[in-house]
Amino acid sequence: MATNANDMNTKLTFRKFEDGVSSYRNMGDKILEQDKSYKCPTYVHRTPPCQGSCPSGEDIRGYLDIVRGIEKPPEGISMQEYAFRRSTDANPFPSMMGRVCPAPCQDGCNRNNVEDFVGINAVEQYIGDTAHKEGFTFDNSAPLSGKKVAIVGGGPAGMAAAYQLRRMGHESVVFDDHDELGGMFKYGIPGYRTPREFLNHELQRILDMGGIEVKLSTRVGTDVKVEDIESEYDAIIWAIGCKSGRGLPVPNADAPNCVSGVAFLEAFNKGTMKVTADRVVCVGGGDTSIDVVSVARRLGKIDSLPENELPEHVIGGYVAHDSAYTAARGGAEVTLTSLFPRAEMTASEHEVEDALREGVSIHDGVMPVEVIVNDQGRATALKLAKCEMVDGRPTPVEGTEYEIECDLIVSAIGQSGDLTGLEEFDNGRGLIDSDSFYRVPGKEGHFVAGDIIRPHLLTTAIGQASVCAETVNAYLGDDELKKRPKVDVHHFDLLNKLHEAGLDPKHYEHTNDDRGTSSADFAVHNFEDRSEQEIISTDQMFLGHFEYTPRHVREQVVPSADDVLGHFEDRLVPLPEEEAIAEAGRCMSCGMCFECDNCVIYCPQDAVFRVKKDKQTLGRYVDTDYSKCIGCHICSDVCPTGYIDMAMGNH
Repeated sequence: MATNANDMNTKLTFRKFEDGVSSYRNMGDKILEQDKSYKCPTYVHRTPPCQGSCPSGEDIRGYLDIVRGIEKPPEGISMQEYAFRRSTDANPFPSMMGRVCPAPCQDGCNRNNVEDFVGINAVEQYIGDTAHKEGFTFDNSAPLSGKKVAIVGGGPAGMAAAYQLRRMGHESVVFDDHDELGGMFKYGIPGYRTPREFLNHELQRILDMGGIEVKLSTRVGTDVKVEDIESEYDAIIWAIGCKSGRGLPVPNADAPNCVSGVAFLEAFNKGTMKVTADRVVCVGGGDTSIDVVSVARRLGKIDSLPENELPEHVIGGYVAHDSAYTAARGGAEVTLTSLFPRAEMTASEHEVEDALREGVSIHDGVMPVEVIVNDQGRATALKLAKCEMVDGRPTPVEGTEYEIECDLIVSAIGQSGDLTGLEEFDNGRGLIDSDSFYRVPGKEGHFVAGDIIRPHLLTTAIGQASVCAETVNAYLGDDELKKRPKVDVHHFDLLNKLHEAGLDPKHYEHTNDDRGTSSADFAVHNFEDRSEQEIISTDQMFLGHFEYTPRHVREQVVPSADDVLGHFEDRLVPLPEEEAIAEAGRCMSCGMCFECDNCVIYCPQDAVFRVKKDKQTLGRYVDTDYSKCIGCHICSDVCPTGYIDMAMGNH
């Protein structure tokens, strides 16, 4: 009888070997010859692909293992605070990133090869929101070095750099040309995606570390000379982001009511733009364009907006709307256009679906060819055409042109930096060059991080800031820079874990009997750390261990087209603690033991055994008695996480 579809989808039957396989795949797998064992188990730590895919380099497996209860916190620290500390070792914004990061970690998650990825973002939001509720603070115990760094830009990269530098003992002064800190978090993303209560708390928590001064409404290069900064500070980090949007590369794109996506969103986030136009067309297809059209649907329009208060005047910073307009607004007609078919748009699929639900019309596979203007030079329509890629460039298909009438055109096709007053740093593309250590080439004492290198994700900017801070720390200490590891993320460190658990190896004193010891307490036995070189894949794991376990999905508050007007509530409802723990429990702990006991249970020689409880900690749960091991490799075959390799010689 055929297997029914439900069993195929929910009762997993992964097998290590296919039917008919009766020989080893390579000679290295031959482990037995007569009574001699050439390979015995060794415990190998590798990096999971979630961490390898995270531009911030977060120890994702680490904080998931803490939330689920596998990794125990030190005495006196709660699970919630310990998970917060592990999460923020790399990224000080768990509430924000849990909400808005597009989560390349989830795309890379090995659990996708079982049924569905682990909801890493949802657990991170739980960690961040709980930290806010409980009032957890950052460690500021590092003594101050007497060095002071100028950080130009108070966005994700700049504030992450200030945070990491303070942890290293260096003071900083953050210059920002806005009235408030936050950068892209505050001015480039709608507040219903980055709720101000949580954003302001995460920014303030960094400032509360002390040793971080802030100078707002101050633009370096115009208000303050670069030369003065150079003479006053020991190093400078440029983290100014990219807030100049690219205009459409078509005729008449300089019409006054053609604006950039970043300028549109900044006017909204500042609170100066209360309504938008009757008919809005946004050209894009990425995350910024989704934010633009979603904001436009929420703002709506009013029928009799004064000429001097048209949206482009507010976006240009010349006027501000009266808040009374919000009571009179109605729904705006909003259209998003994209060069690529919907399936290939760079925006997240669920964001596209949300925009459609909110009443946005999407025209995909089309390109703008001309802005149609009236006698006053204002745009009245956007001419589009179906397009195809020719030699990697979009090319209009002849005879497919059509027009969309509009009152406001928003270009969300890319960004560049505003380097007014900083022309000496401009690489010719409106960006600042960087080497692999985030130094500015040819500029001693100057460093750079974030979108001003190349516009990318928030998590990318934060990851760059972390590496940049390490480079600055080496520069301030006149230390030689070490080559970055192949897998350049925050890793679990067994020696640190042993120290935390009070299990440090004893002091080593050399004797002639040291070679080959498997019992002396001055060494960490039977463990190899390959995490800086290798990312573990599922072909090294035993997927048959994992049952079908549906994901615990956060509730999303996505209004319908009828309800979207004026809807500015937080869109993502955090998982309750019980569900967050259960979702963390779906993590397969790739590359690290999660104490399932398979190796102990299935060893036919009783060679693999649990370490005594007073000696146990994460990564030191099992050990091997090599006098009993015959190299049958069953322990390796049944290890779900790929933590056991057959490698150590016994004879």
